[in-house]
Amino acid sequence: MLCAALVACSAKQQKMEDECLYSPSKTQFAFWSNAAEAMEVLIYDDAVTDQHLPLSLVKDSDNYWRATLHGDMIGKYYTVRSFQNGEWAPEAPGIFAKAVSVNGQRAAIIDLKATNPDGWDKDQRPAMPDRTDIVVYETHLRDFTMSPYSGVTNKGKFLGLTEEAPLNYLKELGITHLQLLPFFDYGSIDETTLDQNKYNWGYDPVNYNAPDGGYSTDPYDPACRIREVKQMIQALHKAGIRVIMDVVYNHTYDVMGCALGRVVPKYFYRLNADGTYANGSGCGNETASDHEMYRRFMVESVCYWAREYHIDGFRFDLMGIHDQETMNAIRAALDQIDPTILTYGEGWAAMAPAYPYEELAMKAWTYKMPRVGAFSDDIRNALIGSPFDHERGFASGNPAGKQALMNGLVGCIGFEDPNGSLGSEPLRWAGEPMQHVSYITCHDNYCLRDRIAVSASDESEETQLRMNKLAQTAVLVSQGMTFIYGGEELYRTKQGIDNSYQSPDSINIIPWENREKYADLHDYYQAMIAIRRAHKGFRLGCAEAVKEHVEFVPTGNESLVIYRIKDLEGIDTAKSLMVILNGSAQTVTCDLPEMTGECVLLAADGQANPDGLDFAPYDKIDVAPYSATILAEY
Repeated sequence: MLCAALVACSAKQQKMEDECLYSPSKTQFAFWSNAAEAMEVLIYDDAVTDQHLPLSLVKDSDNYWRATLHGDMIGKYYTVRSFQNGEWAPEAPGIFAKAVSVNGQRAAIIDLKATNPDGWDKDQRPAMPDRTDIVVYETHLRDFTMSPYSGVTNKGKFLGLTEEAPLNYLKELGITHLQLLPFFDYGSIDETTLDQNKYNWGYDPVNYNAPDGGYSTDPYDPACRIREVKQMIQALHKAGIRVIMDVVYNHTYDVMGCALGRVVPKYFYRLNADGTYANGSGCGNETASDHEMYRRFMVESVCYWAREYHIDGFRFDLMGIHDQETMNAIRAALDQIDPTILTYGEGWAAMAPAYPYEELAMKAWTYKMPRVGAFSDDIRNALIGSPFDHERGFASGNPAGKQALMNGLVGCIGFEDPNGSLGSEPLRWAGEPMQHVSYITCHDNYCLRDRIAVSASDESEETQLRMNKLAQTAVLVSQGMTFIYGGEELYRTKQGIDNSYQSPDSINIIPWENREKYADLHDYYQAMIAIRRAHKGFRLGCAEAVKEHVEFVPTGNESLVIYRIKDLEGIDTAKSLMVILNGSAQTVTCDLPEMTGECVLLAADGQANPDGLDFAPYDKIDVAPYSATILAEY
């Protein structure tokens, strides 16, 4: 195990220093290591030649190794290496390298201000009057733009998301946040052979604070990728869409192939008792957020992306590997920049991390991390079944998920239903409903079409489409933060592949040609997003309000959920809202509680309209098989 001295660092040091501070007159270097016996920075004239200038670094009392180069060093490259236990470790970019050469082998000395596109100083995050407004849409840069039907010229590039076709589509769909799979510098794609059209999701971190060159128009130009990320974010902001970055601080691509493993060997990783690397990520290693300087690195890294790139939110991959103290520190630091910046992640790990479970950022402890959210596998599994078997869920005819679905609809806040439908110990892991990320699919596992096809293979496509709509409706009327996997509204399929992380574009691309073929499905998603955003009752935001205004109407039918939000005067334009979810193959006639005002039918039998499908008083209503009925009382 790491000794206490290795984990300790100066209490005076509140944040990590800039490892390469450029000005036209000098460049200052500062690299942290408390274990090195000597360190040097190697200065190169370009990204490929071996000839270099070695510059010895001098250690200070805070374990920073420093040197200054006088003169204008713009355009030069550097690496750093440390001498420890009688040998020099392999050179690497510094752990906080902000600009890198092709494939991230060397760090580049650049002027970050020169990478700002025109008008960058006036770029602003789109208004977010209420965090309950959030509707997240997840996609991969290639998935969204590579199709010949996408209308995009810069296919697979950051600049693809600056073009009119994708921006207009996202605006019309009504989402508020675009979550992009990792676009920091990662190791699984060779940037020198991009003409081979290789694909990867990107969960293989190499340089955390530099964009990946595979999405730039020139991976050999360190400034190009930085400028184009900023152009992408600027364009999305102008379209009224915020940008969430998928971040993977829980492991590195490999240990000795990246700066974390080379510059300060072993410090940034958790070790087993025998000195081997722990593997909570399932990728060969797990990082140590509980070590002070890695915690500071994580905090400074997200703050750097938020400040320099104007990123609006962070989705933490395998967040359960990190400790709660780190996640709370990240939240506090981002609050100093902008409290509306989102933080949420996967509240689990691939394998058991080498750290006490009760101190980890696992889903079970979400309530201990205010305003840090976690994905809800509870509502996912309830609606469509677990991704690890072929069982159906509530939306596809299995009533076993009813109670978990009801817990998910109210955000897993320990909701005690006045009618007792959730039992004596309702599920609680979120402190507030907005910590509960309601979703049914993401890039992991089957997409929705394929999941339903696997579990309900004996059903017709018409019935499977009904199940699709029912499942997504439940997510869109839940009290949690809503998350949609990009392309579900276009009935995407991955041809039955449930782990498409390196499958070709032909498997992963969003099928834009389906916009016409499955127009009914697309329009339903669009209408349901509009219905959610029009009615505050579906997104009350705090646990107290949910407990005050929500009730479940007893049905006596395990395949039927009636979810009512009442007494909404002063909160919503409607006095009350009612959602009926029918997860069976039969039409069900429901008696409704008395509604004294005008009643508007917002959704029924696979159709939805925020302006209403019908206007009439209802005391009972027929709910079609595998469908949702939504009523608003005015």
